[in-house]
Amino acid sequence: MNTAAARWCVLIPCLNEEAAIQSVVESVLALGAAVIVVDDGSDDRTPQIVATLPVTLLRQERRRGKGEALRRGIREARRQGYDAVLTMDGDGQHQASDIPRIVATARRYPAHIVIGARLLEREQQPPGRRRANAVADWGISIACAQPIADTQSGQRWYPHAALDLVDLPAQGFVFEAAILIAASREKQLGVVSVPIASRYHGVFRPSHFRPVRDVTRIALYTVGRVFHYGSIMASYRRSRGTPLIIDSKAG
Repeated sequence: MNTAAARWCVLIPCLNEEAAIQSVVESVLALGAAVIVVDDGSDDRTPQIVATLPVTLLRQERRRGKGEALRRGIREARRQGYDAVLTMDGDGQHQASDIPRIVATARRYPAHIVIGARLLEREQQPPGRRRANAVADWGISIACAQPIADTQSGQRWYPHAALDLVDLPAQGFVFEAAILIAASREKQLGVVSVPIASRYHGVFRPSHFRPVRDVTRIALYTVGRVFHYGSIMASYRRSRGTPLIIDSKAG
């Protein structure tokens, strides 16, 4: 797939984001990008706010988790003929200003998932969240048999081959880990990271991510996939011995 010619859109899953969703969506629209928003059963004004904007809005009647929101949005993107999808959260921690850098990296690395990795200003991350992310990075990198920075970031570029994995049987936050693992193992995609700022200071609603609960679920899924693919020590050596790809010159 020639990324320079690929049609792509921005996918924003959201739940109770009335404080930030309008500014997030408008900042993406200002770049000229098409936007799909999937509301995961919000009980605040989020869907009403999004409905006033020139985007595709899909609504879940009840909360089904981030994984199902992403799955539904990817299916809609494919239905509309998009070749790639750039995901970001709706709470304001991901900024549209990073999108051009991520897209530029995707053009340079067409057979890769691109992650907006929170490698800058990491002192802003709560210590518990930082430790949880480090554990997830270690385990998921082994399952992928390649090193990955910030496996928990929701700001990602998924190329066409990754979109084929939309039906993976994984829910909630596990879905994003599942795509990384299957894309690495079954699609032979690489993963490259673009450094972005860690944004935890400011007016953000409490995270829907629960470090103990969700990291446990991700860990159980990841361990299962490590055993599924076999060659555990070989996977570990590849995850430790292969260079981490960070595109610091993106943009």
